[in-house]
Amino acid sequence: MKTWILTWLLLTPACSSLRSEIPAVPPPLVDMEEPLDAREEPTDEATRLELPTGSFTGLVASRSSDSLDELAADSGGLLVAAVVENSPADLAGVVEGDALVEVRRAGRVDMPRWPSEWRAIELDSAAGTSIEVVLDRAGVERAASIVTIARARSAARENAERFREEDRVGVVLRTASEVEARAAGLAPGGGAVVTGLSIRSPWRARGVRFGDLVRAVDGEPVGHPQVVLDAIRKADEDSRLALDIVRDGGHIAVSVGVSRRESEVTTFSIPFLFSYSNDRGRAETSVLFGLFAYESTPAAWRMHLVWFIEFGGGDADRLEVESTAPSDASRSDGSSRSDDAARSDSSPSDSSGRSDDAARSDSSPSDSSGRSDDSAPSDSSPSDSSARSDGSARSDGS
Repeated sequence: MKTWILTWLLLTPACSSLRSEIPAVPPPLVDMEEPLDAREEPTDEATRLELPTGSFTGLVASRSSDSLDELAADSGGLLVAAVVENSPADLAGVVEGDALVEVRRAGRVDMPRWPSEWRAIELDSAAGTSIEVVLDRAGVERAASIVTIARARSAARENAERFREEDRVGVVLRTASEVEARAAGLAPGGGAVVTGLSIRSPWRARGVRFGDLVRAVDGEPVGHPQVVLDAIRKADEDSRLALDIVRDGGHIAVSVGVSRRESEVTTFSIPFLFSYSNDRGRAETSVLFGLFAYESTPAAWRMHLVWFIEFGGGDADRLEVESTAPSDASRSDGSSRSDDAARSDSSPSDSSGRSDDAARSDSSPSDSSGRSDDSAPSDSSPSDSSARSDGSARSDGS
């Protein structure tokens, strides 16, 4: 007994040290649907090249955060990603790496947070417009004046980005193309197109569809899909989000909520006596040092008894054959007559509907006077033209 207790005390910490670490992030949603036609960006380049080009500054803006985590925590601001040589921005003294803090034009002050908002300023400004910008360079603010010129050709097409939200809504968003965004009244880079939805998504239950373009959330224009993601992340559990959706050229107002992940027990263990685990559809159970063990997945199962007896099963490589007897209505001749009627048709009878006895009576040899077989001469017996019977022939010879 003492040996058993000592072994238990020694092995229990060892078993505890072999435990795997718990997941740091939740698993992907297994019921996320993302149709291929909704995921792909539309082929609208020819239409994009025909859109008004607006003015040109030569300043290329980007987000000041590189990763999505930094993007979510960032309070705003744009970074000058590039300056075209000999452009108005270059002549104004703007350099790569400057932070774009403020924009002033025609008595209006803007603090753009998204690159699409800077593109909106370029599109709205006619050639010759003076745009005053405040820049932050190494912690020192500087002012610059950029005088726009006419754009000779359309800006380069931006590649689409996709963003997955799987904690509270279960939605996949992509950036809208320039044609989609400008048709919705947004600048290039604005808008968020719904390309994926979880089957249990609260947005799906409220009528949000694949291909919907989210134009605004709670009245804030969607300058980037991150605007939608921020609204989802900050929403209270019982709150509602007001979505302005563009669908088939029309605007739809939808009030949607948020949800949360379900919680489930994935492991339970009593050392040496019982253990259970369930990880993404694979369940394992063990009892008494493995005397009984059972393992299952959505496709198969396996059982162990007293360590060396094993058997299992699962899905086969074929479908079950449904065995159903054909009904009378499915016969090839289209007839719905009963079996009794069919058997009646197969019995020998003439067109007058007489019975079998009558039919047999017709088949017996008789002449037109209805004489019986005894008085009627047989056609198969030899006879002369007078058709005398054999008895009459013998009497003639007497």
